Amino acid sequence: MSSDVETRTRILEAAVRLLEAQRGRSVRMGDIARAAGLSRQAVYLHFASRAELLAATTLYVDKRLGLEQRLAPSRAAGSGTGRLDAYIEFWGNYLPEIYGVARALLDAQANDAAAAAAWNERMQAMRDGCRAAIAALESDGRLAKRWSTEEATDFLWTMLSVRNWEQLTQACGWSTGQYIRRMQAVARRTFQE
Repeated sequence: MSSDVETRTRILEAAVRLLEAQRGRSVRMGDIARAAGLSRQAVYLHFASRAELLAATTLYVDKRLGLEQRLAPSRAAGSGTGRLDAYIEFWGNYLPEIYGVARALLDAQANDAAAAAAWNERMQAMRDGCRAAIAALESDGRLAKRWSTEEATDFLWTMLSVRNWEQLTQACGWSTGQYIRRMQAVARRTFQE
């Protein structure tokens, strides 16, 4: 591994550790530099802004956590119901692992256009997963007639939003298993004929 790649990886690892430990709150570039054993200038040589670092951190976390492999059961499901259930299970298990980074992006987006773009990119990818699950239901002829594909996608995407997950798990104390089971049941009743 080259020195630049090693340094970049150290920075990303430090960012992940701090974001997760602080649940994304109040993590500054200087904090990340100290945690990586580098100067702030060294961090800025690799990442021009905090938003750029946060965006790179989300991609790094996805790769490290095996996002593509974890999505495979949803993509391989033999039915629309199976795909819907598998996607909700994936998301319900994945979100606690990326929450620190997600929270940091969510907080930064209000005042930082680059962070907002990174957040929107991540949420568009999640929305695409929702759309694929809804499209599979429709393909099976199981999407309830009261829903268009787009409206059902909108509703599932909102239902699975980080803020809703946060409210249910952080504020209400739901376990990951409880969140997954309830969301699967609600989604089936809401979207299926």
